[in-house]
Amino acid sequence: MKPSTWKYILGEAGRGIKKNTLMSVAAVTTVTLSLLTLALVLLLVFNFNHLAGTLESQMQVVAYLDDNLPAPRVAELDAQIKAIEGVSEVAYVTKAEALERLKAEFGVDSDILAAVEDMNPLRDSFEIAAADPEQISAIAGQVAELAGVAEVNYGQEILELLLSLTSVIRYGGAALLVAFILATVMIIANAIRMTVVARRREVAIMKLVGATDALIRWPFLLEGVLLGLAGAVVTAALVWAGYSWVVGAMQRSLPFVPIVAEWQPILLVLALLIVGGVVIGAVGSTISIRRFLRV
Repeated sequence: MKPSTWKYILGEAGRGIKKNTLMSVAAVTTVTLSLLTLALVLLLVFNFNHLAGTLESQMQVVAYLDDNLPAPRVAELDAQIKAIEGVSEVAYVTKAEALERLKAEFGVDSDILAAVEDMNPLRDSFEIAAADPEQISAIAGQVAELAGVAEVNYGQEILELLLSLTSVIRYGGAALLVAFILATVMIIANAIRMTVVARRREVAIMKLVGATDALIRWPFLLEGVLLGLAGAVVTAALVWAGYSWVVGAMQRSLPFVPIVAEWQPILLVLALLIVGGVVIGAVGSTISIRRFLRV
């Protein structure tokens, strides 16, 4: 198209938005809510998958030993555990080392452990890595039967719970997202329809003087795209600011909780938001034009 044609299309789209300010604001607000739902779902799924993956990669059997276990028996346990099929690595951790690890995980809040440092209620333990995560349950069962082992923990229940919760968030969020998108499309369609109705006589005159259908339809289509894009830009700004704050707060308060802090997946979410806003606006406009632009 000629530059003058694009100038006309942009001008008409802007005039339509200005004439129906209330519906335009409603459309932008609904797009923002829909895309915020999408962003929230995607970020939750990313983080739960990241957390589950981190736990799975760190999954190991921890065998806590009886108190005051003699050194010879500890050495025997080390040999017995290494002989179990599927065990790839065994590390002995004293209760003093376990306390130091705990203090490191608490970071700046490690002072709260000073009260228990002298008595140290933790136990000596063996940390046992498996060649295959699927063997962890069988290894834990065999280790638990060894004399001198007081308790065995391998966190399988926590991982399964996280994976189940991730699935619920994924499908439940998808259902909410579909509902918001449908509502958004209908609101944008109504906003465009009001513009079409208000300018029906003008459109009829344009057709009589030879204006093509494309020239008539483009301003309405662009109007919907601009509304969708405006909602997407607002959402992207909110997501960027909000997630930056959450990452900072989590790293200060709960440094031992894994959270997606790399910006590559976040930038992907922002790109999806922009594309989603444009698509939603275009679909809403297309529905309205097809239904109401009958002149």
